[in-house]
Amino acid sequence: MLLSFSYAAITTESPLSIGETLSSSNMVYELGFFSLNNSQNLYVGIWFKVIIPGVVVWVANREKPVTESTAYLAINSNGSLSLFNGKHGVIWSTGEIFASNGSYAELSDSGNLFVIDNVSGRALWESFEHLGDSMLPLSSLMYNLATGEKRVLTSWKSYTDPSPGEFVAQITPQVPSQGVIMRGSKPYWRSGPWAKTKFTGIPLTDESYRNPFSLQQDANGSGYFSYLERNITHQKLVLTSEGSLKTSQHNGTDWVLYFELPGNSCDYYGVYGPFGLCVMSILPKCKCFKGFVPQHSEEWKRENWTGGCVRRTELLCQGNSIGKHIDVFHPVPNIKPPDFY
Repeated sequence: MLLSFSYAAITTESPLSIGETLSSSNMVYELGFFSLNNSQNLYVGIWFKVIIPGVVVWVANREKPVTESTAYLAINSNGSLSLFNGKHGVIWSTGEIFASNGSYAELSDSGNLFVIDNVSGRALWESFEHLGDSMLPLSSLMYNLATGEKRVLTSWKSYTDPSPGEFVAQITPQVPSQGVIMRGSKPYWRSGPWAKTKFTGIPLTDESYRNPFSLQQDANGSGYFSYLERNITHQKLVLTSEGSLKTSQHNGTDWVLYFELPGNSCDYYGVYGPFGLCVMSILPKCKCFKGFVPQHSEEWKRENWTGGCVRRTELLCQGNSIGKHIDVFHPVPNIKPPDFY
């Protein structure tokens, strides 16, 4: 991080230069220029103000670092917040806002960066609607089928490179919704469906767990997964560059990890194939449901379970068999419901 002099707001008359920061009024969050791994590349980001080493929770120009010492963040003539890379012009902006009477930028006590209209006081833009790899309390993931809008988390490419990585965390539009981590175009992990106060496929969230998240869906085709903790500071959920979702809180000395997902090898999507069941308490962990056998027995012995299982005998309703035997359902407790339920 860079040494800084703190500002209360960014205005047309008061741009933010390298070495200056914008702080929230509760002194929990700070916005400014930073570099990673002693690189010459500079980014504008938000981090926890008093925690050392600094933990960045949002980056504006994650795909386009600035390299000029004369770079600055300013309110543009149309009211938008723009990052200028010296003589090279604008390399990042909040977009066309058109505040005819001007605007200013301030950092709220929740870590949300706002661009606010000078006259109406209305928020024209906010960073919580443009998430990076982290969620803070009061932020949310969302989807809207009518507009096609979607708010997701996107991992960093690496620990020292905040450009978009290969993992994306989002909620699905099915009802009830579930959380998923995508690796490129393929599912990497899923939470199982939401059930009142928790996702059914996360064993850490038992009855004693006080969930800081909520999920709401409506009949108009939209849904929100919200981080509810209002009175707790220095808490975050992050999607790491390795594809893990981690929720943690700083206790004044160090970060305390609440949970990490995927939590074990049973969590990874599709590893055990159709009709395969992963059981954490046994080795090997994969077995077939009752009435099923491995589809490729030799691969199964090599612990390659992706081919899954097939029925030992066909269902009576699928054949012409008659007799005293009938098809029945076999209950299997404490498992994640199948995908596309």
